[in-house]
Amino acid sequence: MSGTIDKDTIRQLTTGHYADPFSILGMHKTSNGFTVRAFAPDALQVSVLDKQTQQPLITLSQVDQTGFFSGSLPPRELPYRYQFLISWQDHQQVIEDPYRFGPLLQELDSWLLAEGTHLRPYERLGAHSARLDDVDGITFAVWAPNALRVSVVGEFNFWDGRRHPMRLRKESGIWELFIPHVQVGQLYKYEVINSHGQPVLKADPYAFAAEMRPNTASRICQLPPRVPVSDKRRQANGFSAPMSIYEVHLGSWRRHRDDNGWLSYKELAEQLIPYVKYMGFTHIELLPMNEHPFDGSWGYQPVGMYAPTRRFGTIEEFRDLIDAAHKEGINVLLDWVPAHFPTDAHGLAQFDGTALYEYSDPREGFHQDWNTLIYNYSRLEVCNYLSGNALYWIERFGIDGLRVDAVASMVYRDYSRADGEWIPNKFGGNENLEAIDFVRYTNKTIGIECPGAVTIAEESTDYPGVTLPPDMDGLGFHYKWNLGWMHDTLDYMKLDPVHRQYHHDLLTFGMFYAHTENFVLPLSHDEVVHGKRSLLGRMPGDTWQQFANLRAYYGFMWAHPGKKLLFMGGEFAQGREWNHDSSLDWHLLDPIQGGWHNGVQDLVRDLNHCYQQQAALYQLDFDPKGFEWLVVDDKQNSVFAFARRDADGNELVIVSNFTPVTRENYRIGIDIPAEYREILNTDSEYYRGTNAGNQGSVHSEAIPSHGRNHSLRLTLPPLATIYLRREARYDAHATQGL
Repeated sequence: MSGTIDKDTIRQLTTGHYADPFSILGMHKTSNGFTVRAFAPDALQVSVLDKQTQQPLITLSQVDQTGFFSGSLPPRELPYRYQFLISWQDHQQVIEDPYRFGPLLQELDSWLLAEGTHLRPYERLGAHSARLDDVDGITFAVWAPNALRVSVVGEFNFWDGRRHPMRLRKESGIWELFIPHVQVGQLYKYEVINSHGQPVLKADPYAFAAEMRPNTASRICQLPPRVPVSDKRRQANGFSAPMSIYEVHLGSWRRHRDDNGWLSYKELAEQLIPYVKYMGFTHIELLPMNEHPFDGSWGYQPVGMYAPTRRFGTIEEFRDLIDAAHKEGINVLLDWVPAHFPTDAHGLAQFDGTALYEYSDPREGFHQDWNTLIYNYSRLEVCNYLSGNALYWIERFGIDGLRVDAVASMVYRDYSRADGEWIPNKFGGNENLEAIDFVRYTNKTIGIECPGAVTIAEESTDYPGVTLPPDMDGLGFHYKWNLGWMHDTLDYMKLDPVHRQYHHDLLTFGMFYAHTENFVLPLSHDEVVHGKRSLLGRMPGDTWQQFANLRAYYGFMWAHPGKKLLFMGGEFAQGREWNHDSSLDWHLLDPIQGGWHNGVQDLVRDLNHCYQQQAALYQLDFDPKGFEWLVVDDKQNSVFAFARRDADGNELVIVSNFTPVTRENYRIGIDIPAEYREILNTDSEYYRGTNAGNQGSVHSEAIPSHGRNHSLRLTLPPLATIYLRREARYDAHATQGL
């Protein structure tokens, strides 16, 4: 190899437009020995030192005034181990040459990344601490196959894209570089000369930490260690386990009173977790914690998929929050958004000048509803980026499950699109086959690599088999939000009680399909924003009726088959819509407010604890044997009664009266004569009700009713739900009643 470099090549390098810096910089063997070249803008002098002896070997000549230096060393059998001594205007500095280190990605990793089957791509891509040849530094790797040149820029090189251009691995389209001396905590980006020849600054798609918005740089951070999973945490996610989820937006659960500032992760661990424990929730679900540029997106338009948001603290403090929940026996779910991403210039959009992460055709790649971009699921590297991210949160943070947002928008090409605004698949259908394959692969991978972790689909259509395994043509989710149940029941509850008799089926229809999927019953953040009003605000009537309606509804919901989810504020009947810029209205729990909100809070707490204590309420959620209608057709009185049973045959009878009329001597047929103890009554004075009820218990009577030989004669409180637990059997021959 010749030691001569032509001026045009030097000009390309020194202006930051040369794509193969390793072919020029560093040490190269020539016919006359070794040539050493360095690019050090603003340096006065560059010398080469013997690394072992620290003796000068040569002072390089400045070939170009921009800072390009070159020199020759005599021939020898082995290359020299060297360092640079750089003289700046006011000091000298000994540095390692980044261009003396060989390729970083191993052949197997490079192949798996290109194939899209690397289980943990985040272990190779992004920024990682490393020690190469006894030198500490950071390895950088980024996928940008169509870029003309990529450089690392940051606090360590004056954000100058000329100083650290990267090596392109053509077989995978990945650019890589090891930079000595760079340290954890420093900020960086990639300067990409895109396919159009334009320089753009991009945050690292695989960054583990980022700057606080509105700043957008990535921050070098250690890869978090893996979090061990206990059997107790695995079992808490099971189909036969109680699951009552408290959905939380950390930025508005509670704020500092003096300045309306956010609570930190540390403060949330000290305040939120004990509250969730006290209220009896088994799980906490966090709205997306990925780094996102706009507060008003609530995290649902993420830019940093691998970076917990810096709004509330550091990555370590976020892990401590999750650990605090686990120590209290609370599992943590995370909202996860693999459906779309925002168009912010520093993010994934047009990453290398092409539609790399997104579909190029807007009929496939642009979300009209949210003005965001849709991931290109036909690209193996994109699917790998997302599936690896799912494992990352579960393995490295101890997340117990992922609630996957907007699944319908992923699996349907015509989602929210008119005719002519979408492109059919290769068979002419409306399914996004690549997205379906991605979902199945991700769910299957989680099942294999993270047994006990769950995925929950927010899927708003009747797509078949959402919770069936992939090998049965299902999507492979463990649970699905029952949005149909939510819409129907809320539509019923908002009606004036006098009109409910005409819409009786809104509360019964859900049982026709209740066992087609493994359902979660969600009253989520989506139901208390955008003019929908709060849950309390949807209830009809005066103050007493509004609160009674809500309490009765909660009682019905907690007894209905399916796991439970309630958005923060709903547990104490927040009166106004949720506002992400302010705290929940905790002042409503002040006794001066009359105790109405305390009554709902006490009820939700008792519902949660009752739910966990009574296996009949959860054990057979997804088995028809766990549910039976007792009264399903009393439209005139708007009364519903059903039985819930566990695997041992223990039984609860649940009765809801959705009119403001107390119904005396209401008879319900049962199969087994027994005493039934009233274990919960949403009309209790403890919850600010009228305290109507059955004085603790009621004995069955040998009077046929509803096609059964025995029956209960009950007092049904107004706008209330009661739970009756079957106690010991007894001989009811002499008990006739009225």
